[in-house]
Amino acid sequence: MWDQRYDTAEYIYGTDPNDFLANVVAEMPKGRTLCLAEGEGRNAVFLAEHGHQVVAVDASKVGLQKASQLAKERGVQITTVIADLAEFEIEPDSWNAIVSIFAHVPPAIRRPLHKRVVEGLKSGGILVLEAYRPEQIKLGTGGPPVPDLTMTLNALRDELDGLIFRHASELERDVVEGRYHSGKGAVVQVIAVKP
Repeated sequence: MWDQRYDTAEYIYGTDPNDFLANVVAEMPKGRTLCLAEGEGRNAVFLAEHGHQVVAVDASKVGLQKASQLAKERGVQITTVIADLAEFEIEPDSWNAIVSIFAHVPPAIRRPLHKRVVEGLKSGGILVLEAYRPEQIKLGTGGPPVPDLTMTLNALRDELDGLIFRHASELERDVVEGRYHSGKGAVVQVIAVKP
């Protein structure tokens, strides 16, 4: 599905970074940064432009080819890894930052993935996450088609046990990110640090 969706000259989620990520990049420690479900690379390239050593993971070969092209056009380097997040191994105590922007997967994949995220961060490492909440389904402005694929703050507090939440918010905001995210969005935002 994702290879087909990305198979167009257009960057379907745009080439600008996610607003939340752009607003908090100064709080992120530079170093090894992992971007989950990175798609066409807009966030990975933005982080590389800010001095991060970025590894962008996605299941779509087509999306990551576009990510590499965007990095080349912007004069930065990123590493891309084609992988299913259900099986992707996150090395323990290895990452200065992990970024999860609209990385919507079923709960059976998300829970163990988030456990690996907690284990994968170095001490002092930071997770930046934004995702749609179940309320997004009624808004119809993008995101997953079923509530199971969305996230709530309560569930994230449980799944990210071991991290200290520096910022945690459920809100509605305008999400204008290409063709598939356009309009009022019901989101959850987290900045969490590993002690």
